[in-house]
Amino acid sequence: MSEKVLKIGVLKNGTIGSSVLLSFLIDERAEAERVIFREVSSGPKMHPPEECVETMNKLLEFEPELILMSSPNAALKGPVKARELVGDIPAIVISDAPTKKAVDEIKEKGLGYIIVECDSMIGARRPFLDPIEMSFFNANLLKVLAGTGVFQIIVEELNKVIMEMLEGKTPTLPQIIIDAEMAVSRAGFSNPYAEAKAIAAFEIAAQVSKITGKACFAMKERERYMPQLAAAHEMMKNASELTQIAREIEKSNDTVMRTPHHKDQYLLKKTKLHEKEK
Repeated sequence: MSEKVLKIGVLKNGTIGSSVLLSFLIDERAEAERVIFREVSSGPKMHPPEECVETMNKLLEFEPELILMSSPNAALKGPVKARELVGDIPAIVISDAPTKKAVDEIKEKGLGYIIVECDSMIGARRPFLDPIEMSFFNANLLKVLAGTGVFQIIVEELNKVIMEMLEGKTPTLPQIIIDAEMAVSRAGFSNPYAEAKAIAAFEIAAQVSKITGKACFAMKERERYMPQLAAAHEMMKNASELTQIAREIEKSNDTVMRTPHHKDQYLLKKTKLHEKEK
């Protein structure tokens, strides 16, 4: 009797840091045998709302058994309309802090959610944001998400659902808001100073949206919003550097936590570089 294989659909409307590597967090070596991914994206845009509906309809052609829905601000009309098409398929919304406004609606639909407070908005003003600046910001953000424990939580929570479904159980969908305390508690730090640096990195990154939001939507004069945008990106850079220092501390102590997937999809664990994962 062959083992069950789970079909996972990933809907990407717009982009946040947590969505960039979403399927790769579950199949990091592109060798998973028990999960199959299909990703459908509307690219950078979420407007008009019909973009989100079109991409969801396209994803449903794959007949997914589990849906991961990622977008900035999932309280906007497009993501809301996309959620209306989910039906009885287990689905998890993965988004940023503004999605807190939609938590009640998401719960009412019986969906899961993972909201990441430090997955901050980029400085999206044309005079500031060229393709290279965009790339640097996202590279720094990815380091923060990886090094502070955010990605570890996403891996563990999604894999828990996947394993329940592979075992034929009704999954318990996560409904969590990731703050700094939760993130670092799951990152596996052994050194308190590394942990403190990770907390600082998370909190700095979480503040970036307050500055970019003001600079993008409230300020009209270029001489006012340009330094604010630059400051926000400097904050994300510094958060990334703190995250890297925290990891280097753990590496120097040979205590980096690693949780690779087994071929049967469950998570293994090790902390010493030369020890075997189990």
